[in-house]
Amino acid sequence: MKTKIVLFITTSLLALTNYSQTTNDYDKIKTTLNYYLEGGTNNDFNLLKKAFHENATMSYINDDKYVEVNAINFFKKVIKPGPKQNRTTKIDYINVSGKVANAKITITYKSLVLVDYLNLIKINNAEWKIVNKVYDRFPKNKN
Repeated sequence: MKTKIVLFITTSLLALTNYSQTTNDYDKIKTTLNYYLEGGTNNDFNLLKKAFHENATMSYINDDKYVEVNAINFFKKVIKPGPKQNRTTKIDYINVSGKVANAKITITYKSLVLVDYLNLIKINNAEWKIVNKVYDRFPKNKN
């Protein structure tokens, strides 16, 4: 009987520790995603850059051709200081599996919707960085 109680307590403590770590990782991932979203909304390249690993890639289709670029280099060229973007952003979901995660984000403009799928990795067992972004865009009425 004592063995069953000890086993139950040990299992319960491990489950609570795992839940706490997952919750903490979820919050850190959300912070990383918000660097990306707020940086883009506010035309703040330095904030956006905090979300990405230096070797992060961004992939998309342009004129029916596959394109892959370094994400930071891409955003450095297109984000310029200016007024806040008129858009809404939403984190649709975050999935965490150990030291890797993925997320879906929707960014809605007046007549356009962008859907991003982001892969993240936990770096140095501490911070989460986006390592890959794939996206597509649609007219607002067709998402």
